[in-house]
Amino acid sequence: MPLSEQEQRLLEEMERNLYRNDADFVQAVGGVRGRRPNYRAIVLGVLLAVAGAGALIAGVASQLLIIGVVGFALMFAGVLVAITPSKRGAAAAPPAEPSAAGRRGRSTSGGGFMDRMNERWDRRQDDQG
Repeated sequence: MPLSEQEQRLLEEMERNLYRNDADFVQAVGGVRGRRPNYRAIVLGVLLAVAGAGALIAGVASQLLIIGVVGFALMFAGVLVAITPSKRGAAAAPPAEPSAAGRRGRSTSGGGFMDRMNERWDRRQDDQG
């Protein structure tokens, strides 16, 4: 079930606030926005995996355990090389701010969405207790 337009706007605002207010958390979680794949590592990993598969098959065919184990290790290493992200350009780029047309109907002086939600929560707690 797709999100309504209001839910999408709220989700986008929450994401922007997260990027703006807690950049360390975003970087620790591994935001990969804007990062391009490292094609060299992917090609190297695929080649290692194919070589490993060949060595594994050769080891089974010749009934030599050591060749099969080396082949398996090469395949495993190749997959790791191909899927492990590079350390270069690891910083996540925050999303662009919305245009003025996208901000219609929102109060800019009242703070962010989370600030308003926290204020509502505090008022409810004060009214109950």
